[in-house]
Amino acid sequence: MESALILTLLTDDLLLKILSLLNDDFDRKSFRSTCKIFHRVDSLHRTHLRFFRPEFLSTLVVKFPCLNSLDLSVCPRIDDATIPLLLSSIHSGSSSWAAKIRRLNLSRCTGLRFPGLQMVVGFFGNLESVDVSYCCGFGDREAAALSCLTGLRELNLDKCLYVTDVGLAKIIVGCPKLESLSLKWCFEVTDIGVELLSKKCSELKHLDISYLKVTSESLCAIGRMERLEVLEMVGCGLVNDMGLRYLGIGCPSLQVLDISRCDKLSSSALVSVIKAHSGLLQLHASYSFFEIPVTFLHQFKDLKKLRTLRIDGARVSDSSFQIIGLNCNALVEIGMGKCRGVSDMGIIQLVSGCASLKVFNLTCCSDLTDSAIQAVAESCRDLSCLMLECCNLLSQKSLEYLGSHCVLLEEIDLTDCSGINDIGLRYLSKCSELVCLKLGLCTNISNKGLSYIASNCPKIRELDLYRCLGISDDGLASLSVGCRKLRKLILSYCSAVTDRGMEYLGCVEELSDLELRGLPNITCTGLRALAAGCRRLAELDLKHCENIDDSGYWALAYYSRNLRQINLSGCQISDVSLCMLMGNLTCLQDAKLVNLNNTSTFSRNSRDPKSQGLQDQMGLGSKHKTDKFNRLSYFRCHPYPW
Repeated sequence: MESALILTLLTDDLLLKILSLLNDDFDRKSFRSTCKIFHRVDSLHRTHLRFFRPEFLSTLVVKFPCLNSLDLSVCPRIDDATIPLLLSSIHSGSSSWAAKIRRLNLSRCTGLRFPGLQMVVGFFGNLESVDVSYCCGFGDREAAALSCLTGLRELNLDKCLYVTDVGLAKIIVGCPKLESLSLKWCFEVTDIGVELLSKKCSELKHLDISYLKVTSESLCAIGRMERLEVLEMVGCGLVNDMGLRYLGIGCPSLQVLDISRCDKLSSSALVSVIKAHSGLLQLHASYSFFEIPVTFLHQFKDLKKLRTLRIDGARVSDSSFQIIGLNCNALVEIGMGKCRGVSDMGIIQLVSGCASLKVFNLTCCSDLTDSAIQAVAESCRDLSCLMLECCNLLSQKSLEYLGSHCVLLEEIDLTDCSGINDIGLRYLSKCSELVCLKLGLCTNISNKGLSYIASNCPKIRELDLYRCLGISDDGLASLSVGCRKLRKLILSYCSAVTDRGMEYLGCVEELSDLELRGLPNITCTGLRALAAGCRRLAELDLKHCENIDDSGYWALAYYSRNLRQINLSGCQISDVSLCMLMGNLTCLQDAKLVNLNNTSTFSRNSRDPKSQGLQDQMGLGSKHKTDKFNRLSYFRCHPYPW
């Protein structure tokens, strides 16, 4: 009663302030589930909705008057046939609501084509941001539909494989206010399209042309974009040094440049860009240069504002680190993964001048010892992310240094660091802000080490225990108590895990991504407990879990309705259970069903018409996509709970 009276003293403004401080989706959901007052405040001020089931769209939109952003990227049944029904139901409920929508995410809506997209564009005519990435079938007709959005400012066309210069031209002419455009993997776009883009879209600030078959002529055109701030051109293998020189004499507003995996470029050509753009904030040049010469690094003295530098894969020397440390004191992120020549002395010299580092990638720098990590820990107290995969000379002392000095550490990758043990994890557990911990192939850790992490790191969201053979059910018991916010867990080939461990995981309600490959001791009992407890599971990998029988899959079909990706390759699932899963998992977007020896539906000799139809629609041993699952609704079953 007293708590109810206290709530009446909180005004909407105060509650809204509290709500604004909750960045996590699950925390916001808990807020609006607390009471009717909190739910009302959330409804009145909510601006974004992500839908799993499109049929609920019409009933929900009227409840959120401030809504301006929709995400339909995880809806499996968005296609040309459903769009008219969907839009008509929305229109009947609230005719003015569509005019308020400014952002729309249709990523991976592979069933959508020109007729449906044209209707969407006509209905949401005031859109300013559209994401149709990974709609692989999109081409010039779909681009023409998007060109009707005259107020469009942001457009993501990643992997729209059939968009050509013609389709791009339609968008350019129809959407002159574009400020951000991503054409990554649009292989049919050439220099002609980029040339037209540079002439017509004078407001463009962000451009991604990664993996396009463009040449240096495109960079000549891009150099004329006076307002361009961000240019991403990863994997543009036809661009040579002349292209960088064009950038050097153009793009006066450039702040971020990504030339990663452009293997025809030389560091000498990049010098012209650095000299002309002293205001660069980020420079990404991973796997572009075989070696980073000292003469090139001397040019960094002009990059006083540089905050991110990535030179992964290059050969470096101790003097290279010394120069970077002296000249780039504002660096907060540096990537040196797989760099050759990285030594303890070089790292010590680097961090002595870059005390503000927050993200440090030292993946596969196998010559580093505890001395280097000690220098990093003592100099970079604000470190939040450290990648140390395959640094095999590190021991528990490295984790002792990190636990003592880097209390703000949120992510650390210790994959295949053979020197890491339980004592090291005890030291690391002092980093109570840890969100992501990767311990794959760390064969010297056990349940005891995991209990230290579970007891002191309650914010863990992602945990990788791939092939950690010392982890068993007792370790999962600790996780289920101490890491209740865990969302992603990899337990593949942790062969000591049994059904009891699955029962513990069933208590971790926020778990959404789980990998259980090759666990021979998991049966239908464990899978039932897991499915019943973890209703938010969206991705599940059961490859080669050969001792799960049909009753386990029936439970999965009943409880795990939010599954979007599943891997059942090598499992002992029958025809009936497979049909039940494919029918009941209405959100499913991607399934891997290879080597299903007990499933006769994959036999070309089957005489059952339904069996043959399932085979034809799903594709033998293939990676199934959303539009195929849309045609399996007549197999939907309704099992009973156990």
